[in-house]
Amino acid sequence: MNSYPPLKSLLVFDAAMRTHSFSVAAAELCVTPGAVGQQIRKLEDWLGVALFVREVRQVVPTEEARAYWQRIQPALAEIADASRKVRDSRSMAVRLSMPPSFAAKWFTTRMAGLLTRYPGLELHLNASVQLVDFERDAVDLAIRYFDGKAPQLDATLLCNDEARVYCTPAYAAGLGLREPDDLQRATLLVTTMQPFWERWLGEFSRLAPAAVAALPRIHFDQGLMAIEAAKQGQGAVVSSPLLVAAELAEGVLCEPFGLHLPLANAYYVVHHAKLPLRHAATLVKQWLVEEAAAGSGG
Repeated sequence: MNSYPPLKSLLVFDAAMRTHSFSVAAAELCVTPGAVGQQIRKLEDWLGVALFVREVRQVVPTEEARAYWQRIQPALAEIADASRKVRDSRSMAVRLSMPPSFAAKWFTTRMAGLLTRYPGLELHLNASVQLVDFERDAVDLAIRYFDGKAPQLDATLLCNDEARVYCTPAYAAGLGLREPDDLQRATLLVTTMQPFWERWLGEFSRLAPAAVAALPRIHFDQGLMAIEAAKQGQGAVVSSPLLVAAELAEGVLCEPFGLHLPLANAYYVVHHAKLPLRHAATLVKQWLVEEAAAGSGG
C-alpha cells in the first residue's frame, strides 16, 4: 500500500475543514460540491475511517477528522509557504499597501515612472487604512504613517510631515482669513489621520481653549474627503503639504497663514525586520526612497 494518502484529497479535506462546508470548499477550489464529496470519500477509504457525518443540508466532521486535521494542517501550511517562497523568489510581482490619501495624492502621480524603470514589474497596490500584518498578510511592503518606532519592522523614512492650514482663495477672502484668530469665523474640517486643529490653534492663535472647542467642525474618516470638502469651499482643513501639492500648484487651494506645525509622525516604507525582502520588492523600496528624496529636494 502506498504510504502517502491521495494528496489531492488532502487539499480538499483541508478546505472542507477550514470552511466548514463542502459547497464553500468547492467554490474555493473551483470544483463542484460533488467533486469535493468524491475526494473526501476517497480519503476515507484510504484511511479506513469516516471523516464526516452526512446530515440534512450539512456535514459534520467526526472526532477522527478533527484530530487528523490538527496533525496534518501545519504540514500543509508549511508546504504552501515553502512553495510560495520558491515561486516568488524570482517573481517580479510586488504587493504594496499604503493609506488611500497617500496612494491618490502622491503614489499614483509617480507610478508610471516606477513601471517605466522596471517594465517587467507586476505591481499589486492595496490602498487601505488597515495596518499590515507581514506574518499573516500577503504583502511585501507598506507605507505607514507613524513615528517610525516598531521593533518588528524595518522602517525607512520617506517624508517628514507637518500640519498646515488650507482652504480655497475665495473662502479665505470671504471670511477675511489674515491671521489664525480669524479662524473663529471658519468651519474646521477634521480628519482622523491628522487631528491637529487643537495643537495648531494652540500654537499659533490667541483663542482660548473654550473658544476653540466651540468652533463648528465637520469630521472625516479619510483625508481625501476633507481635502475635497475644502476644495468645495466647505471649510478649512489641516493637512500635510504632501497631500495638497497639486491643488496648491493649480491655485485651487491656498495657505492663508504660512504657518506650519512640525509633526512626530511621518511616512515610512516598512517591511518585516526578520523576513528577507525579495529582489523585486527591494527595487520598489529603493525607488520609493529615491522618489521621496527627489520630491523633498534632498
